[in-house]
Amino acid sequence: LVIGVGFEQMPVVERVAKDYPNVNFVIIDGVIDLPNVTSLVFKEHQGSYLVGMIAALTSKTGTIGFIGGMDIPLIHKFATGYAEGARSVNPNVKVIENYVGVTPAAWNNPGQGKELAIAQISKGADVIFTAAGNSGLGAFDAAEQNKKFVIGVDSNQNWVKPGYVLTSMVKRIDNAVYQIVKARVENQFKNGVHVYGLENDGVGYALDQYNEKLIPPEAIQKVEAAKQEIING
Repeated sequence: LVIGVGFEQMPVVERVAKDYPNVNFVIIDGVIDLPNVTSLVFKEHQGSYLVGMIAALTSKTGTIGFIGGMDIPLIHKFATGYAEGARSVNPNVKVIENYVGVTPAAWNNPGQGKELAIAQISKGADVIFTAAGNSGLGAFDAAEQNKKFVIGVDSNQNWVKPGYVLTSMVKRIDNAVYQIVKARVENQFKNGVHVYGLENDGVGYALDQYNEKLIPPEAIQKVEAAKQEIING
């Protein structure tokens, strides 16, 4: 079983899978239509919707920010979900949206991430959600230095700057990969597209000892109610 993590691995997985038709391949964050490839994709917009609600419910200024890494459709899913979630609790919320760049280098530019965050803070943003890889860590620095909140992405980043990370939009690649490996071990492996959302613990938001005092209980109640509504369709 060969697992390629990230859409950037798609061309090479597709090429090699054709050369080795008897080997099972997995691609995460992309879809490859071959009999020996399984595609794992996530409903990032669902988890982003929930952290957007948390951002709007916590913001004192009514202005929040979003910093994406590469300006691509995948990251637009994060941005759109975040903005829609925020508007669901505050229709007048202002969402400032910026991207680091248009090439893969956009994921590894913390300096630019910090500059974008500082610019957003100067326009009133007091909560910033980053979906920008290592570039997002620059926004973490800006949030700490300016006493604002940042929202982590993909894994639980609440511990990175305790007290300044409001929550993290977690993408449970671990759950998805575990299920695929388990299926392989049990000879239940299936190719095709597997989708992970709120209904099967594919996405969510992180609540732990680092941020439990940052989000009011009534905000969590609203978010949990919305989560259930999304799961119910």
